[in-house]
Amino acid sequence: MAEIGAENRRTLAQIRAERFDNEGHSTASSEEQEQVERSVLTQYDIYDKRAEVDEECPVLLRQKHISFLKKSLTHLPGGFQCLDSSRPWLVYWNVHALALLEESLMSEDYSSLAGFLAKCQSPNGGFGGGPGQMPHLACTYAAVNALCTIGTKEAFNVINREKLQQFFWSVRQPDGSFIMHQNGEVDVRGAYCALSVAKLTNIYTPSLFEGTAEWIVRCQSYEGGFSACPGMEAHGGYSFCGLATLFMLGKDHLCDINAFTRWIVNRQMRLEGGFQGRTNKLVDACYSFWQGGAFLFLHNILFRENKTVVSADKWLFNQEALQEYVLMCCQLASGGLIDKPGKPRDAYHTCYALSGLSIAQHTSLVKKCVLGSKSNLLAPIHPMYNITVDSAVKSMKYFENLAVPQIS
Repeated sequence: MAEIGAENRRTLAQIRAERFDNEGHSTASSEEQEQVERSVLTQYDIYDKRAEVDEECPVLLRQKHISFLKKSLTHLPGGFQCLDSSRPWLVYWNVHALALLEESLMSEDYSSLAGFLAKCQSPNGGFGGGPGQMPHLACTYAAVNALCTIGTKEAFNVINREKLQQFFWSVRQPDGSFIMHQNGEVDVRGAYCALSVAKLTNIYTPSLFEGTAEWIVRCQSYEGGFSACPGMEAHGGYSFCGLATLFMLGKDHLCDINAFTRWIVNRQMRLEGGFQGRTNKLVDACYSFWQGGAFLFLHNILFRENKTVVSADKWLFNQEALQEYVLMCCQLASGGLIDKPGKPRDAYHTCYALSGLSIAQHTSLVKKCVLGSKSNLLAPIHPMYNITVDSAVKSMKYFENLAVPQIS
């Protein structure tokens, strides 16, 4: 394992040198940026002092996060009632984050979760945001990922693959795009969620995704990233979905990869070390995955096209700086990870901050880049699905033995 110690971290002086310069023109957004930088610098100053007496600093608060996630599976404050239509997501965020932390639940807990997700499955195929709710592509993606992370035969057998494929056909549009649900909106998430689930559960057919790549390419903006739909602003989450979809379809050559590279390498914040989601926006820990994950596809594409362009053992972003931001600025002492200093914790940011941290640590399945304590190392993720590599391999092996439904 290649270990990155305290001596290889950016110095506090180096970090301070990257402070935002408004060039004498203060705006609402520049003031917000400066405020975030002050809060981040406070955190880096604290850790700089700790590092003087603790050479393993920073340390991932593994047990604290595990306790927070386990509690979140069974009880949430009243303020989370707005997520009643996102309950498969709550299961996925928690069980995936626990898997990254290499923590298992009791078999009866997994059985209970699988049983709950079964109640979210529509008779017409796909999964809704809760029992009795209409099927939705995003909730279907979350439910399937959660079931594959659970990884038991009971969990796999919850998924009605024939009905699932029927649901995908029902939301597919003539141009190859996908609406999120019946009479719903069209955006890049739909194509990614459908394709990711189809590949993972072995219900993929070329005809189901005919024209999808060409529609995705229309979503690449003038900046180089991908937007929700043609003509909109480039965004980290949509860019991940767009590039991942093209990569899985073997059609990434259709997009302007040089423009995408230019856009995404400029999304890592110079001082903070984390990623922003859009141009001129603030850092947010969730983009540790949405932006960080896209680099894995980008690396493979560039390596395939010209092996001298990229390093075999280094991503095209500062892996150490991203780990600094997640570990030093986004951990709460009571457990859970946050968007940025001063924000509340939640399972969403805990999940995606840890996913991004895993990406930054695992340059490959062999070479590791771990900031701070050796105990900080997380399980590696499969970037196509954002479940652990072990969960993805186990799931694909199970479903590849089942026939692909032939429905159109």
